[in-house]
Amino acid sequence: MNNSIIGTAGHVDHGKTCLIRALTGIETDRLREEKKRGITIELGFAYLDLPDGGRAGIIDVPGHEKFVRNMLAGAGGIDLALLIVAADEGVMPQTVEHLGILSLLEIKHGILVMTKIDTVDDDWRQLVAEDIRSQAQGTFLEQAPLIEVSSYTGEGIEQLRQEIFCQLAQLKGKRGDIPFRIPVDRVFSMEGFGTVITGTMIEGKLKEGDEVTLYPGEKPGKVRNIQVHSQSVDTAYAGQRVAVNFSNLKKSDIQRGDVVAPPGTMHPTMMADVRLNILKEAKRAVKNTSRLHFYHGSREILCKAVLLEGDVLEPGQSGYAQLRLEETAALKAGDHFVVRFYSPLETVGGGVIVDPSPFKRKRGDQNALEELKILEKGSLQDKICQGIKMGSAHYRPLDFVAVQFGASMGQARAAAQALEEEGQVACIAPDLYLHQQFIQAQGQRLSEILREYHTANPLKEGMKKEELRTRFLPRQSQTVADGMLAYYEKAERIKSVNGLVSLFRFKVKFDEEAARMTEKMEKLYLEGGYAPPDTEDVLAQMGRDQKKAQQVHNALITGGTLARMDGQICFHRQHYDRAVELIRRGIQEKGQITLAEVRDLLGTSRKYAVVILETLDREKVTKKIGDARVLA
Repeated sequence: MNNSIIGTAGHVDHGKTCLIRALTGIETDRLREEKKRGITIELGFAYLDLPDGGRAGIIDVPGHEKFVRNMLAGAGGIDLALLIVAADEGVMPQTVEHLGILSLLEIKHGILVMTKIDTVDDDWRQLVAEDIRSQAQGTFLEQAPLIEVSSYTGEGIEQLRQEIFCQLAQLKGKRGDIPFRIPVDRVFSMEGFGTVITGTMIEGKLKEGDEVTLYPGEKPGKVRNIQVHSQSVDTAYAGQRVAVNFSNLKKSDIQRGDVVAPPGTMHPTMMADVRLNILKEAKRAVKNTSRLHFYHGSREILCKAVLLEGDVLEPGQSGYAQLRLEETAALKAGDHFVVRFYSPLETVGGGVIVDPSPFKRKRGDQNALEELKILEKGSLQDKICQGIKMGSAHYRPLDFVAVQFGASMGQARAAAQALEEEGQVACIAPDLYLHQQFIQAQGQRLSEILREYHTANPLKEGMKKEELRTRFLPRQSQTVADGMLAYYEKAERIKSVNGLVSLFRFKVKFDEEAARMTEKMEKLYLEGGYAPPDTEDVLAQMGRDQKKAQQVHNALITGGTLARMDGQICFHRQHYDRAVELIRRGIQEKGQITLAEVRDLLGTSRKYAVVILETLDREKVTKKIGDARVLA
C-alpha cells in the first residue's frame, strides 16, 4: 500500500476547503480567525479513505497572497495536486502563482478542478474551462483531467473521487530504505502528553522509541508516541501525515521549519549549490547577489543568490547558483525549493539542491561548473566520487558523503569500493575514502617534508614517526595519519624502520671524515663489551668537529648499530642482543634471574647490569618481582 499526500492549490475563496469537506466529511478550517474570515490561513489536514483500505492524507493550503508562506510549507510533500479554480471567477493571480510553485517543486501528478459550477451557466463554465486549459499549457498539468464539481450540490464529487483513486494507484512508493525525515509544520503541547509536532514523512520509517535529532539545532529527542490520521501506530512510513510526541523535548526546543531525522544523518549548513530556475511568468530577473526568501520544506530563510554562470537570470532561464543563507538549514541533495523576491514579495523561481554542504565557489569557475553538472546529472557512483573529491581536503568520512547525496551507507560503501577498484579513490581508514588527486598532492607535500629533513640531517636514518605525524597532518587523528603513512609506504614512496620514516630510496651517506668516525666509534664500543665508554668520552676522541661527531653517533643509534641505554651509556648492538639472549635463557632455566646473576653472567659491573635490566623492563622483555626478574 502506497502512502500518498494530496494537496490543494488555488486562489483564495475558490472552494478548496469546501471541496475537501465534500470529499472527506472533514472540516480543515480549525482556527477561529479562519472561520471568521472564511479563508484558510494555516495548513489544514484531512484524509481520504481508499478502496484498498488505506488512507491518503490531504493538505489544505492557504490561497491568500499573504499566506503563500504557509502554502509552501504544505506543498513540499505533495504527491498529487488538485489545482482548484472557481467557476465564478476563473484563473486568478494566486492560481498562476500556485501552479508555478507546484511546477518548481516538480510535482508530477495532478488534477484540474473547477468548483462552484452551480453558480454559473454552461457557456460561462466552458469559457472558464478553456481559460484553465490555456493556463495549464506547458506545465505538468497540461494533460491532466479537468473535472467540474459543486461542493454544494455534490455534482462531480464522485467522479473526482474516482479519478483521485485512479491516479494514486499509479504512484510509485516512497523510499523507506533511507533515514526518516519529517519537516515540522506545526508544534504544540498537549496536557498529559507533552510536546507534539506534525509534518509529512517524506522519507524512511519512524518507530516508537526511536532516537531522533531536531535539525538544524541538533537537539536530541526520543519518540514517545506516533499518530497517523489521529490513530496511534507503532510505525509511520514515508508518505504519511504524522503527529509525533516526544518524551524529552519542550515546545520551546522546536520551531516550525525544523527537521526530525535520526542522529548524525543531516549536516546543518549555511550554503547550498543549486540549479535555479526562473519562472517564465516572473516579472523580474534575478541578478547576482540578489536577496531572496528561500523556502525549503516548512522553513523560510533569507538568502543571497550568487550566480555562478553569469550576472543575471532572466524569466524562463536556468543556471547554477550558490545560495548563501542567513540562518542554518538542514538540506539534502535532490530537495526542491522555491525563492521569492525580498521586496516586493513575489514568487520568482525555485529549483533543486545539487550540493547541500558546499564550500564557497568562485563565479565563472569552469571546474566548479563541471563538478556541479556531475552532482546534478551523474549516477550515484559519480556523485559519491565527486563528494569524496570535494571532501578529501577536509577528510570527510563516507557517512558525511552518503548523507550529502541521499544514499544509504550500504549504497555509499558499494560505490566507494567500486571507485577504489577503478583506482579513483583509496580507503585510508575505516569508512574514510580520499580521492587520488588529493592523495597524490599530499604525497608531494610529504616528500618535501622528508626531503628537507634529510638535507638538514644527512646522517640520520629518518624522522621519528610521531614528529612526522605532527608536521604532516597536525589536525588529524593518529588513525588517519597512520593510514596515510601506511598508504605511501605500500606505494613505496616512503619507508619506515625502527620508528623512523624516510624517503623510500634515501640512504645515509658518510663522507670520508664521517666514515672514519663511524669506524672508530664502532671499534670503541665493540672493545668495551659490557663496560662501554661513556658517550662524552667517545665524542672527545673524535677530534675538533664535535657537531659531526654527535651526528655520526646519533646515526649509529638510529641505524641500530648502537643500543642506547639511559643517560650517557650505549652498548654495541651485538653485545646488547647477546645480553638479552643470555638473560632470557637464564630466566627460562631457573624461572627468574637476579641482578648479581646478570652481573656474573655478563662479566660486568653492577652499574652496567642495572642499566641493562632496567632497559629490558622498559622494553617489556622482563619485569621486576622483588629482587629478581622474570619474563614479562
